[in-house]
Amino acid sequence: MFEGFLLQASYRLQTGTPVVQLFGRLADGRPFQVEDDRARPYFFVREADAERLRGEARATLTSTPLCSLAGEPLARVGVRVPSDVAALRERLEREGLPSFEADLPFATRFLIDAGVRSAVAIEGEPETRGGLVHFSNPTLHPGRERPALRVLSLDFETDPEAREVRSLALVGDGIDEVHLVRTGDSDEVEGAEVHPDEASLLETAAARVRELDPDLLTGWNLVDFDLQLWARRAGELGLDLELGRAPGELRFLRDAGYNRSQRASLPGRAVLDALPLARDALKLPDYRLETVAQQVLGRGKRIDQDAPDKGAEIDRLYREDPEALVAYNREDARLVLDILEREGLLELCIERSLLSGMPLDRVGASIASFDRLYLPELRRRGAVAPSVDPDRQSRPVRGGAVLDSVPGLFRNVAVFDFKSLYPSLIRSFQLDPLAHARAGDDAIEAPGGARFAREGAILPAILERFTARREAAKQRGDRHADQALKIMMNALFGVLAAPSCRFFDPAIANAITGFGQETLHRTRDAFAEQGVEVIYGDTDSVFVQLEAGEPEAAAREAEALRKAVQDRVLGELRERHRVEPHLDLELERIFERFFMPRVRGGKSGSKKRYAGLHRGRLELVGLEAVRRDWPAVAGRLQRGLLERVFADEPVAPFVGETLAALRRGELDAELVYAKRVRKGSLDRYTAATPPHVQAARKAGPRAGPTVRYVVTQAGPEPVFHGEPLPGEIDRAHYVERVLRPIAESILEAVGEHVEDAFGEPRQLGLL
Repeated sequence: MFEGFLLQASYRLQTGTPVVQLFGRLADGRPFQVEDDRARPYFFVREADAERLRGEARATLTSTPLCSLAGEPLARVGVRVPSDVAALRERLEREGLPSFEADLPFATRFLIDAGVRSAVAIEGEPETRGGLVHFSNPTLHPGRERPALRVLSLDFETDPEAREVRSLALVGDGIDEVHLVRTGDSDEVEGAEVHPDEASLLETAAARVRELDPDLLTGWNLVDFDLQLWARRAGELGLDLELGRAPGELRFLRDAGYNRSQRASLPGRAVLDALPLARDALKLPDYRLETVAQQVLGRGKRIDQDAPDKGAEIDRLYREDPEALVAYNREDARLVLDILEREGLLELCIERSLLSGMPLDRVGASIASFDRLYLPELRRRGAVAPSVDPDRQSRPVRGGAVLDSVPGLFRNVAVFDFKSLYPSLIRSFQLDPLAHARAGDDAIEAPGGARFAREGAILPAILERFTARREAAKQRGDRHADQALKIMMNALFGVLAAPSCRFFDPAIANAITGFGQETLHRTRDAFAEQGVEVIYGDTDSVFVQLEAGEPEAAAREAEALRKAVQDRVLGELRERHRVEPHLDLELERIFERFFMPRVRGGKSGSKKRYAGLHRGRLELVGLEAVRRDWPAVAGRLQRGLLERVFADEPVAPFVGETLAALRRGELDAELVYAKRVRKGSLDRYTAATPPHVQAARKAGPRAGPTVRYVVTQAGPEPVFHGEPLPGEIDRAHYVERVLRPIAESILEAVGEHVEDAFGEPRQLGLL
């Protein structure tokens, strides 16, 4: 038996027969390939509709004991090649007839039937073919291998217009090399392998990738820039681009419904772009490599960050100081690997792949991940899932409860949080597609009226396993496994609420949020019965004003409240629904000081916006200081004010100092807005033209998906990294639109007037 980790699953046609191809790395470090030509594509139709396919040359109909979620008997439809499944599914759709599991990729269907995710045990006799351990028609079993993958980071440097490649760095697993073009210059360059022309560099680099044989290629913006560039230049130069472990071209794919992001596919290797991984994991003002590296590693690119034009500076290095360009190129590739390691982003991907069975570059595809987990369990219960309805329209799904807030400044505010609320509700009330489809007379009824069978549900059992594994991960200090399990568990509600999920049913999604709302309201009422004030509540959290003043007494009071309220809420749920709730109310923290702002221009308290001081550390949620679309000067003022308010220090002098510095131009670098163009194209903004769209239009071809701009006397003007700010900044705009509303909100809470802090006369009301 050989243990291994799967990197890629696909198929090819050989003389009209589909052959499943699996690539990966064995536990002993050798790359492997599995080929299986025994599997045949299939799907299901209702037995009552099977007659419609009789006489169809591509289809073989057989009876089956399986049924649909609704209990309808099904017939299995076997076909010769995977494309026949799509053709017959479309034919049935035209006739208004449903199909079942007719949209699963052939290789995915093969793995689901084998019960295999990413870790695989291979039973069979291998042979060596082309450097791969090759298995023909082996028996596959679920495995336990945690891989040690070979990772190679690559980074291209080009001319300023990105028309030609000038150098390429390959770094990782003991590999540290830079390939450099020196046209007409045969001199050696320290730290680089010199090539006489671009074609020679690209051919050598492709050969090196094949020779080094990494499991995974990575880089910063790797898919949309480096690999696209490599493919384009290879095509223009008439070169074959073979980078995989088997013959086949580099392909660029875009998955419908999966964030519409592009990914790259190579035979036998994974391609994992570090940029989207960092974007998902980190909250930063932008996701340039320089910004992320400085934040995560405390170091950045080897280039003058004050250079007005980075492209021109790289061009100068290429001509005048090639050794410096080589060092710059090498460091960019190293930075990517160091960021992945420091943040554990690759380990997190591996953990998510092991859990779901999804390939590394698609672990974020939550709907496909759900299928990999749910469909095998559904089959064990004798049922088959419907195919996805591509024309299904979205329908309203209720969100979590949000309680009215009490605005003001507070001391000793305890935050109580239901641990993994939605997964816990799914476990408690059997909230599951199969249980919903097969609800009988003695069913659990959700607040919205949906009914669920008390036995036979699938999701609660999956979550129970995940919960146990997560607790074990926490006990052993495995933060990657803990985070991967948390992501998987929390994604289940979002999947059931998505129309592109085959199990989408608003009744199920609303049952989850409905029980959540009921639980939050019961919790609020239970705290009120204990005689304490609830300041705020949101989805799974309740903020409570404690009576005790001293920290130790406050902690004792909070724990007593937690136990009393949990006992009360769980008791009510047991009595009302006849279930055993799996809800765990935790004391998340106690804020020594807490600020809940008012709704701007109103008297009621805000929602999803607050600040607190916990163990001497300022924490902000939803406020301008932590929003990416507000300029940095907003954070300067807001954080400074809150720090002084929580320390009972005067605030007006700080406001005056900040205003004076802004008006003198000392804070100009903090006045830059950054906002994404969300409609995809500037041409789609017709009814109104927001400031960031105006700036993007002025930027022309240099405009990216996130526009950086300042407001000037002439309107919004684009800002580019490394270039001076536009002149004539409208500082009055920042005083009135940014600083004044922030200052007013906080000053009001401490009984001071914004006019006094701004050095302005107060307006007198009419008598």
